Amino acid sequence: MRVNIRRMTLDDLSQVVAIDQASFSLPWPERSFRFEITDNPAARCWVAELDGRIIGILVLWLIVDEAHIATIATLADFRRQGVARELLVHALKSSIEEGAVSAFLEVRESNSAALTMYRKHGFVETGRRPRYYKDNNEDAILMTLERLNTISS
Repeated sequence: MRVNIRRMTLDDLSQVVAIDQASFSLPWPERSFRFEITDNPAARCWVAELDGRIIGILVLWLIVDEAHIATIATLADFRRQGVARELLVHALKSSIEEGAVSAFLEVRESNSAALTMYRKHGFVETGRRPRYYKDNNEDAILMTLERLNTISS
């Protein structure tokens, strides 16, 4: 399956919000995605599109020389098919072009699929945020990729 990765636009919002709501117990409100697209100069917002349908989303914040993955999600029917991986690699490679040298993120400790994907791309656990997720007080695992230029497809 070959998806098209492109910048998120305001026209994508309904599909983006639907993916986020279906993926997370604490989804972002539409206004947050709207802010990221229109008003946050640090935001790099991406979608994965297949046959005109958005099947994955990613928001990255580029702060000085660090890329922070703020959120990433894939439609349930397309999980474990490489969509999130393609989004992640595309967004990180794009951030390298803008001067990023490292990347980091938080992920639920129970999200084994995401943890596996991040580890495959060189991210390592560098900390923990106790009771980070307010819906169930689950810890967040902090993961860092110190040398972003090592990211591979």
